[in-house]
Amino acid sequence: MSEHSDQLSYQIEPDEKATPVMVYTATNIVWGEVVTKQAIRVSTWLRTNTAPDSVRVYNAKVLLTTAPLSTPRPMSFPELHIAIPLILAFHLQPPEKDPVDYDPTEPNRRMDPVTVLVSTFRMDGFIRVSMVSNLAKYLEITRESFTGIYDVEISNSLLPYLGIIRVPYVLVHKTTSIFTTRQGC
Repeated sequence: MSEHSDQLSYQIEPDEKATPVMVYTATNIVWGEVVTKQAIRVSTWLRTNTAPDSVRVYNAKVLLTTAPLSTPRPMSFPELHIAIPLILAFHLQPPEKDPVDYDPTEPNRRMDPVTVLVSTFRMDGFIRVSMVSNLAKYLEITRESFTGIYDVEISNSLLPYLGIIRVPYVLVHKTTSIFTTRQGC
């Protein structure tokens, strides 16, 4: 990050870091950098009690995702504020990634294949559940606003020029997403 510090439109304190992220709303996809304390795991940030009321994205690019365009033209903003209730999904911008947030050797847990529909995006990945649970039970009992989806492929049939975005982890807003199990995975 230090090699770009002369180009930044914001200041980073010694105990902070800038992380590239992607944010999905009902009508847009936004990408840019967020500034957090060094200790914050940005990929899970919105699930924690350190989450802000709104996410401040610096050097933001915004692309309308609700109407097919032959030539996409993202809008640019030096600073953008997105209220948490407007965020439908959130992840680190590839190739960024954090270490996994669970112990892979933990007994009695498994990864179930799911598809999550978020606005005009389809997210195929895996949800981590108890061996005695399933997607329906998980969604019924969890009280978290954001649910973690692992090893995700994101596509948009309305905007095929975006291609497939592959990320290790996505947070999806549970009450604004549509979930289904995937068979044959």
